[in-house]
Amino acid sequence: MTDLPQAPQGVSDRPFDSALSERYLVYALSTITARSLPDLRDGLKPVHRRLLWAMRQLRLEPSGANPDILVANPERNTTTYKKCQRVVGDATGKYHPHGEVSVYDAMVRLAQTFSTRMPLVDGQGNFGNIDGDNAAAMRYTEARLTQAAADLMAGLDQGTVDFKSTYNGEEEEPEVFPGLFPNLLANGAAGIAVGMATSIPPHNVAEVIDAATLLIEQPEADHDAIMQIIQGPDFPTGGILVDPAHVISEAYATGRGSMRVRARWHKEDEGRGTWITVIDEIPYGVAKGKLIEQVAQLIADKKLPILADIRDESDEQLRIVIEPRARTVDPQVLMDGLFRMTDLENRFPLNLNVLDASRTPRVMGVREVLTNWLTHQIEVLVRRSAFRIGQIDNRLELLDGYIIAYLNLDRVIEIIRTEDEPKPVMMAEFSLTDRQAEAILNMRLRSLRRLEEMELRKEHKELTAEREDLQKLLDSPARQRTRLKRDLADLRKRYGPESGIGKRRTSLEEAAVAREIPLEAMIEREPITVIMSQRGWIRAMKGHVDLAGTETLKFKEGDGPAFAFHAQTTDKILLAGSDGRFYTLGADKLPGGRGFGEPVRLMIDLANETGIVALLPARMDTKLLLAASDGRGFVAPVAEIIAETRKGRQVVNLKDKAALKIVRPLGAQDDAVAVIGDNRKLVIFPLSELPEMTRGQGVTLQRYKDGGLSDATGLVMAQGLSWTMGGESGRTRTETDLLPWRAARGAAGRMPPNGFPRDNQFG
Repeated sequence: MTDLPQAPQGVSDRPFDSALSERYLVYALSTITARSLPDLRDGLKPVHRRLLWAMRQLRLEPSGANPDILVANPERNTTTYKKCQRVVGDATGKYHPHGEVSVYDAMVRLAQTFSTRMPLVDGQGNFGNIDGDNAAAMRYTEARLTQAAADLMAGLDQGTVDFKSTYNGEEEEPEVFPGLFPNLLANGAAGIAVGMATSIPPHNVAEVIDAATLLIEQPEADHDAIMQIIQGPDFPTGGILVDPAHVISEAYATGRGSMRVRARWHKEDEGRGTWITVIDEIPYGVAKGKLIEQVAQLIADKKLPILADIRDESDEQLRIVIEPRARTVDPQVLMDGLFRMTDLENRFPLNLNVLDASRTPRVMGVREVLTNWLTHQIEVLVRRSAFRIGQIDNRLELLDGYIIAYLNLDRVIEIIRTEDEPKPVMMAEFSLTDRQAEAILNMRLRSLRRLEEMELRKEHKELTAEREDLQKLLDSPARQRTRLKRDLADLRKRYGPESGIGKRRTSLEEAAVAREIPLEAMIEREPITVIMSQRGWIRAMKGHVDLAGTETLKFKEGDGPAFAFHAQTTDKILLAGSDGRFYTLGADKLPGGRGFGEPVRLMIDLANETGIVALLPARMDTKLLLAASDGRGFVAPVAEIIAETRKGRQVVNLKDKAALKIVRPLGAQDDAVAVIGDNRKLVIFPLSELPEMTRGQGVTLQRYKDGGLSDATGLVMAQGLSWTMGGESGRTRTETDLLPWRAARGAAGRMPPNGFPRDNQFG
């Protein structure tokens, strides 16, 4: 057997899957730690940190000086701006070797007041807008740092953090920023890595500082105590958080969840009963232009008929005007429809996935985030104090040498004048260190005055006292917490509610999920008169016309009126066929009153041989008395027999050659049923003996030997039975003594009272 050929030099012979997995793992870790996830300590990704560091190196601080020197009035600074192309060029060339376009996009976001709660970059020029328009090219825009960025970088020159070499080893950059500004929660972050992502909303700086202060005072404070302070996100675009407090709290406890954010709106009266709704704030991350397009598309597609128009009247303040179709539209119903169908309400995900101090990605709750951030700030405070002690020790060493020189000034001058190498002589005679001797030799002649000695001793005393205080601070964790609490209080003055920029913009108003809009709410409510002819031609006339006048309406030759009643365009119309099937028509979809109307059989699947028994408006709170020609019947709730399709709904099951004959609404006070047959026998029995059903044959109402049912109706027993008299008088007659006709359901009955209509109809 021959040996396998050896791999060429420099080529590793390994299984493909293991080689691929190892290399992809390296790429994934690089994406997670060096690109997509923010550091818990300063809330920045590497691209943002390097951009701000490049701007600091270009001296673009808001005060025009070192950012460690906090300025009281940052708006009064006179620092000149520099072109963004210069900043991006320095950042990509020295620190972040990636594409300029992506780096500039990151810089733009740091400057957008509608994207970042506390902008870290002060932009001049076109940096995009809330409409969704892009920023101008980097050669046109200029930028400098903001006060928040200065606060975030404060302490970089005081040994507070470690520095590392850049990618080419020519420069140095900080591993993290030490400043006290709580950027992670203040401005939030978003990013997608490999197998994980982060989504942190912006928060109110004052609330974050107050929560951190609580943990300093009470390290054992639980999550609920923190959530009493941090109410939830505080978006730069405002809006309203509508989720219950316990839902928000649970999301912050686990570090994962989502929250519903709605636009803020109000109603404005236009006079004469007309009104509009005005949107003042929109959800975070939603482009205004895209939002208006969504609403306009709803109007074009007629998916929200109660909406008439939308227009943008925004200037410096956002103002989107929504016009209803009619003044009778309910504003809340209109807005609920928009919340359901557009981005006027959306969900913002919460995923507190960050890199901890060891650069390990972890999902934390808000309490753990604050605790780790405070640990970092304590470490910064300790390192700053130790660095300052080192500076003081160096200065005290020199001051001790200066004081010795002043006490022995004549001898020092003599040594300098007479000795070729005065430095070692001075060191031996006065026990000076090399640095002290060198400093004395470098003194200026003008410093050799009596007043200088007094100033040196004063400075020595002050530095000694400062060193003692710093040493006490280093030795006492309690003092460290007190100092950090005081520094946070000073920072809060700059970003508190009273500062203007620190006022909470997003309010919390618990609200239910936007309700499904009922059909009647989508239709403009107008009175109509529904008319159907004997041959089934239906139409709807505007307004409530005199029903007696329908006799004079035009009908096709050989046709005439069959049903006529008043309704509203928001009503549903019930049609009952003789086969026991019920159909539903929308009153707003009926043909107009001009002409003869249209055949109803074109609107529903009603067979030509099936007669129309009843046509009436569907009142959802009423019940119907249903009876077939064979004398069987039951009571059906209207709300339960509404049909949603053209095929209708089978409600009454019929036997043999029976047909549905009676569909009559029952009054709210009705307590009895009167039934009369073709044999002119009348029976009255309690309504309670009839079952309430949504489908079936029902029970026997009256027993017949010959013929069948002629009519049935509900009545109030105490008020008696009334019927219309014949002739032109239109008078009615009432029989109050109904005892002779009272019987159990299913009885044969007896002849009706004298004067009862010969057609056996109750009228």
